[in-house]
Amino acid sequence: MNSLTLRVGLIAALVVAVFAGLTALALERAFRDSATQAVTQRLQGQLYLLMGAVEVDAGGDVRLPERLPEARLNLPDSGLYARITGGDGEVLWRSPSSLGEAADTAGEAPFMARMTVTWETGEGNVPLTFTVAEDRSALEAQLRFYRRSLWGWLAALAVLLLAAQSLALYLGLKPLRRVARELRAMERGEQSRLAGGYPLELRALTDNLNALIHEERARQARYRDGLADLAHSLKTPLAVLRGTLGTAGDAAGRQALEQLERMDRIIAYQLQRAGTAGRSPLAAPLAVAPVVRRLADSLSKVYAGRGVECILEVPEAVRFRGSEGDLMELLGNLMDNAWKFCRRRVRVRAREDDGGLELRVEDDGPGIDPAQVPAILARGGRLDEGVPGQGIGMAVVSEIVQAYGGRLQLDRSPEWGGAGWVLRLPG
Repeated sequence: MNSLTLRVGLIAALVVAVFAGLTALALERAFRDSATQAVTQRLQGQLYLLMGAVEVDAGGDVRLPERLPEARLNLPDSGLYARITGGDGEVLWRSPSSLGEAADTAGEAPFMARMTVTWETGEGNVPLTFTVAEDRSALEAQLRFYRRSLWGWLAALAVLLLAAQSLALYLGLKPLRRVARELRAMERGEQSRLAGGYPLELRALTDNLNALIHEERARQARYRDGLADLAHSLKTPLAVLRGTLGTAGDAAGRQALEQLERMDRIIAYQLQRAGTAGRSPLAAPLAVAPVVRRLADSLSKVYAGRGVECILEVPEAVRFRGSEGDLMELLGNLMDNAWKFCRRRVRVRAREDDGGLELRVEDDGPGIDPAQVPAILARGGRLDEGVPGQGIGMAVVSEIVQAYGGRLQLDRSPEWGGAGWVLRLPG
């Protein structure tokens, strides 16, 4: 029931079904009443015809012609019966249609017309009761035929109404489907905003979405530019202070230089942490392979003297949903550490499945004790003070992974036995 089309379709089908059912019941009831009234009126007319055809002699004997005015009265078991009784209830005449009936069918028939008259003869008045009755079989057959025809036409009408409703629903929700298609195109990076030409009911929504997307991108750009300006403005004063304190040989100068270095690491960490863009639903997917190759080329030049062999297993189809800066920070720090602590080989793997993106960076170095992982991920945490660095890289990686709702864990290289960092980001 998360689909508007399904909800409206089910409601429309329910309304049509209830309407068709109530309409059928009302029409069938009206037809039954009309048919019952017609049978009653017909029996009354046949009663008058019977009275017009009867002859009564002076002795009170009743005679009727061989061919009765209603042909069904001459046919046995036709469903239409007639009789004439005297004043004492004695049956003076019975229609040929009731011959062979074991019971008094005319008296039990559901539809009946009866009239008692005083017939004048030469010797006096003779009381006669005329009765015409008809069983229910003819009416029920007529009702069954009408019911089948009625439900057939109502079913066809219901199908036509549902088809018309489906067409109206399809055309009515077409702009919403267009919004969904354009949002998916924005996620794929095929367009930067929602196109115009939407109905009035959706125009406010699409215009606000476009304004929100534009403002979000502008805000991120201003934020990053401000951070870059801050880093640049702090770099020169810190360099001057470092140079000045470096020439001082006393203990106070060394202590001040140590605090200055600590301040430099804190500023660098906070700038990198604040610059994390985080996951954005409308961010265009970014190819991972070119970023990995670019980082590998840069690190191979930086550590050219070590002769590191880099093995890249990153398919071209693998995509990262986020900013390029965040991906550079993630892979850059993990790959830089692998280059620093490996012996000769580094491997970078990437794969994408229904669960999301998995990045794996492993080396053939000495490995890392799992107990040391909290210290590594802490700001300023370093395992080897002899290796250059500020100790903030892995802390930044941890912050970015948390911002994307991912998971970072330490593993061992199954082939080389060195450290293997596994980074899992949701799809």
